[in-house]
Amino acid sequence: MPKAYWIVHIDVSNPEGYKAYVAANAEPLRKYGAKFLVRGGQFENPEGKVRSRNVVLEFPDYATALACYNSPEYQRAIALRTPHSTGDVMIIEGYDGPQP
Repeated sequence: MPKAYWIVHIDVSNPEGYKAYVAANAEPLRKYGAKFLVRGGQFENPEGKVRSRNVVLEFPDYATALACYNSPEYQRAIALRTPHSTGDVMIIEGYDGPQP
């Protein structure tokens, strides 16, 4: 079964207010086995639109990634995030087939 990922691109307008979201998301991310693969960091954007912050989280599988996002705990965290940021979140199933 392939892993799944949240791919998040976000602009934070109020870093101080955003801290409450970061604190609140720890519980559901831990509960659903999320692992940060990318959390901010240096990047280039040679094509397409860009936001100032990028995050990639890995989950054991697609169902778990969806369950985490839809959980009451994470929905409460979202309510803390949205007044202080604008972003895009994609939940996507990984690929575990043949490689070149």
